Amino acid sequence: MHFEHPVRKTRGVPVVPMIDLLFVILIFLVVSTTFKKPRSVLPIELPTVREIAGSAVVDSRSVLALDKEGKITLDAVAVPDVQLLDSYLKAFTKENPGRKLELEADKQVPLEKLLGVWDALTRAGIAIKDVPARIRLPQEPGSSSK
Repeated sequence: MHFEHPVRKTRGVPVVPMIDLLFVILIFLVVSTTFKKPRSVLPIELPTVREIAGSAVVDSRSVLALDKEGKITLDAVAVPDVQLLDSYLKAFTKENPGRKLELEADKQVPLEKLLGVWDALTRAGIAIKDVPARIRLPQEPGSSSK
C-alpha cells in the first residue's frame, strides 16, 4: 500500500510582522525622546597683567630665569648646567637667608628643562610651592616690552 506523505513547506522568517514591530518601536522611541537644547556659551575673557591695577610690591624676589634655549640664570649669574643648579641654589640660600625666589620661564621652554629646574629646587631644599612661576610670552616682531 502506498500512502501519500504530505509535502511539508519550509517555514521562513515572518518578515512582515517583524517590520511592523520595528516600526512601532521606532515610533515609541521618537515620541518618548527628549532632545537637549543647546546651551549658550558664556564668553569669558581672562585679564592679562596689563589690565590689572598694580599695587606696591610686598617683597622683592630673586629671579630664576629659564629661556627657550634652556639657559638658566639665577639673578645675574649664569648656571652652566641643570645638574649644577641645586649646588648654586644651596649656595644662594646660604648667602641670602630668607630671600625668596621667583621662576621666570619662557613659554617655549622644553618641559624636560622645566622639570629639571623643579627637581633642582627640591634637591636644594626649596619647596616648589614657595617659588611662584611667571611665563614669558614670546615677543611679537616690532613690539617693545615695557
